[in-house]
Amino acid sequence: MVTIRDVAKLANVSITTVSRVINHKDEGISEETRQRVLKIMDEMNYRPNTIARSMITRRTNTIALVIPDICNPFFPELARGVEDTANRYGYQLVLANTDGDPLKEENYIRVFQEKFVDGIIFTTQNNIEYHPIFFRLRQQKYPYVLIERYIEELDDVPGVYFANIDGAYQATKHLIQKGHRKIVFISGPQKTTNARHRLQGFLKALQEAAIAPDYSLIVEGDYKMNSGYQIIKDLLEKGTSKFTAIFAANDLMALGAQRALKEYGLKIPSDVSLVGYDNIFLTETMEPPLTTVEIPSYQMGVKATEMLLMAINGEEQPEKRLVFDAKLIIRESVKSVIPEEQPGQITDPGKIA
Repeated sequence: MVTIRDVAKLANVSITTVSRVINHKDEGISEETRQRVLKIMDEMNYRPNTIARSMITRRTNTIALVIPDICNPFFPELARGVEDTANRYGYQLVLANTDGDPLKEENYIRVFQEKFVDGIIFTTQNNIEYHPIFFRLRQQKYPYVLIERYIEELDDVPGVYFANIDGAYQATKHLIQKGHRKIVFISGPQKTTNARHRLQGFLKALQEAAIAPDYSLIVEGDYKMNSGYQIIKDLLEKGTSKFTAIFAANDLMALGAQRALKEYGLKIPSDVSLVGYDNIFLTETMEPPLTTVEIPSYQMGVKATEMLLMAINGEEQPEKRLVFDAKLIIRESVKSVIPEEQPGQITDPGKIA
């Protein structure tokens, strides 16, 4: 096995000089010497002992991304944004899936610190958003960034967020403008802030249109496909007052709702309109393509990584909290139920009972 001593001997320089070239601390070393060392390292296929080096520098040029559900198509696109940005700056990415388990998340944090991972990006958690270990990380000045993880106690920690209230408001308003009044809302787990924000946006649009909420049609899901399926199946089996539209707080639950409607012989949008949230890649391939709220997951991953690398390098953050705007992607899954206008008569969608 080739060692740093072998490289130094062949290059006719000291071990310290080789070490400085490896660690990019080559001030005062001539370009000729630096190139000679690099050439010999390449010819000898020398690879620095990163473990030994990290023991000294406590840096590994590695960051971690912690997600709650690797099966949710929203997260791979976000992870791609993180990975691409990390690689661009010379960092490697380690991915951890918690399955929404706080104990599993805590264990990952301890392992990452023991392995000298330079910093962590935490995404939304479908169970408990705050954990005391986050406060300890801040006390230790360990770099981390939050994505859609709302923790009031840590409002000084850098974070990337989405305008969830406005996104749900836009989607609900779109349904109302198409004449829908009986709208099922499948919410996310109300333990999480983004799920509560989406419910707020839904209720805000109803209130603006002077529509009283039908709480029998507001049901809590868990952001997984099966909950969307089971909720709509239960409503149909109970014969709940007929609804004309469904708004699911994420696309996976919308996919589940679609399956339940299909089993009951109901077609989208001729029988029931359907709207989702996230704009995962599957929504374009649905039949019909799904109207949904777009969350720019890739760009959020990029910005979160840039924030984390600034924190790792001790740089001042231009803004601690970045919020991405909501955008409604209108496709073919929503049908107008406004009665055809009579000649010379104009119908105001906001006044249809």
